[in-house]
Amino acid sequence: MTGAAVALAAALMAACGSGSTAASSTPASGSPVSGGPGSSGAAAVAASPSGTGVGGGTPGTSGEAVVRALPSPSAWKQERLTRAVSAHGGKTATAPANQITARVGAIFAHSGTGDHFCTGSVVQSAGQSMVVTAAHCVHGGKGGSYNTDIVFVPGYRDGTEPQGEWPIRSIVVDQRWIDSTDPDLDVAFLVLGTVDGRTIASVLGGNKLGVNVGFGRTVALTGYPANAGEPIACFNTTTQQSAYQMKISCPSFPGGTSGSPWLTGFDRATRTGTVIGVIGGYQQGGDTPDISYSPYFDDDVLALYNRAVAEGG
Repeated sequence: MTGAAVALAAALMAACGSGSTAASSTPASGSPVSGGPGSSGAAAVAASPSGTGVGGGTPGTSGEAVVRALPSPSAWKQERLTRAVSAHGGKTATAPANQITARVGAIFAHSGTGDHFCTGSVVQSAGQSMVVTAAHCVHGGKGGSYNTDIVFVPGYRDGTEPQGEWPIRSIVVDQRWIDSTDPDLDVAFLVLGTVDGRTIASVLGGNKLGVNVGFGRTVALTGYPANAGEPIACFNTTTQQSAYQMKISCPSFPGGTSGSPWLTGFDRATRTGTVIGVIGGYQQGGDTPDISYSPYFDDDVLALYNRAVAEGG
């Protein structure tokens, strides 16, 4: 599928509002396994060499930045979305360069002259300085350590950095990820520093964070393969892989696309969508490039987000 076809499919998704293609469901209540979502766990924070975290902030869940429900589309919008998924869903191509994909960036080791190895995206927050990615991109889990010598390069394409390199001030992951590498907690928030005195969301805007919005959503993925200079894009409908994991069929999403946002509920008026997942979780996002996974974004992810806001994000 060509970039133009991806853009067309994205436009169809935008017309559909919520992006839901099935009745949403949430994980069954009960007692999850020890260390899994739902059990108490503190967030762990690491300061990057490029700056120090700022404590004492107020968690920014004012309703604008965090979405807890997505409306179902009207019947005619649902019909259009169903046709779009049938015709173009599950196909991967180079992502078009636009305002939406500009909020997605490559995570580089050292600087933009190093290698990029993961993907992140800007989400709305009180401090306008927040990026969401996979925890395994920034911490090795049990027995591992923080990967702090990194930068975020939004909109990167073939060696060009249209918005520059953004330093990472602090990294927020769940302590249970550090203790047990729990795939259900493979989510991280990065608090960025400023560039030329400006925050990243003031330059690019950000998408909302969606928590507890259910399964069976049509989402768009944009990510950076480690061996490519341009991002790729695909959209399809998610399924439930397990109690706290989502699954999607999108071919040719190899290493480097970990952390890619799962975007739904696109609003044409505000040019924003809602991130309800990132490539990660089960098999650290998938052992094959054609099937990807994400932890289900629930109250544990919201708690991480709040901690990152308190760190100045």
